[in-house]
Amino acid sequence: MRGEMTAVAMGVHVLDVLVRPVEAIPEGQGGQLVDQIRVTAAGSAGGTAITLAKLGAGVSSAGAIGTDAVGDMLIHLLERDGVDTSLLVRREDVQTSASMLPIRPNGDRPAFHVIGANQAYGADDAPLVEIAAATHLHLGGPEFMGGEAAARILEHARAHGTVTSADVLAPGDPGLLEWIAPALAHLDYLLPNDEQVLGFTGAEDLVGGCRALVHRGVGCIAATRGADGVVLVDADGVEAVPAFAIEVVDTTGCGDSFSAGFLRGLALGRSQREAAVLGCAAAALVGQGLGPDQGEFDLAAADTFAASTPTRD
Repeated sequence: MRGEMTAVAMGVHVLDVLVRPVEAIPEGQGGQLVDQIRVTAAGSAGGTAITLAKLGAGVSSAGAIGTDAVGDMLIHLLERDGVDTSLLVRREDVQTSASMLPIRPNGDRPAFHVIGANQAYGADDAPLVEIAAATHLHLGGPEFMGGEAAARILEHARAHGTVTSADVLAPGDPGLLEWIAPALAHLDYLLPNDEQVLGFTGAEDLVGGCRALVHRGVGCIAATRGADGVVLVDADGVEAVPAFAIEVVDTTGCGDSFSAGFLRGLALGRSQREAAVLGCAAAALVGQGLGPDQGEFDLAAADTFAASTPTRD
């Protein structure tokens, strides 16, 4: 049935602690009053899973977390927002991945990060039966397991008719591209940001970099550009989709929310451009508050937002 979506969001799951606004870290043992401190589920798999669930998809998280209190909280927050956590594996010998994010007044987000259990998840942990039964597999952070391991999982998914996508977490670097290269030919969609594309490929312009990734075997590149929206590049051509004009509070999770909206739109049978509009709407709704789980929106609310909000053309 068109619109039905059962997704597995596999890979990076993080517990974020966000503080805003922070212009500078106090020296010594100094203190500073702030407006907000929030704890949220996040990560290129976890954050995407939350927005997918809000937009009406059935979604399961797959990845590794610790047996610590941080992991307990992460599970609670995912389940609160409608994500099935039964596919998460728990490791006793490593902590749950976590980040501390002091959010600047303009929405920028420097980070203090512990990789933790995300580094301990590999191809042997993948729930192959559930992946084969899903309509979509989104792999957040394939660099953590490496391209060869990711390729085996993605190839299995596509052999069973599952749509595949991925989003890289690490900054763009040519060496990292070679590390994940075996996975690229098994991806229907790659959802990087512009800096990653340019860093991976060494290209002088974004479209050229996206085309280089398409030549590596990816079906379509949807490259986000922050306030400039997204560029879609596939074998048929190039299309730019603008972002919505909003006052940004925090950019944490905006990329993951775009991924969720884009994939949800495709599952609904929308064109790539229409799906990107939904992705930009989801990102804008999240960007107006603190954290990747910001906003009590659903698919109808996201579509209404997209229809009534001006873009940054």
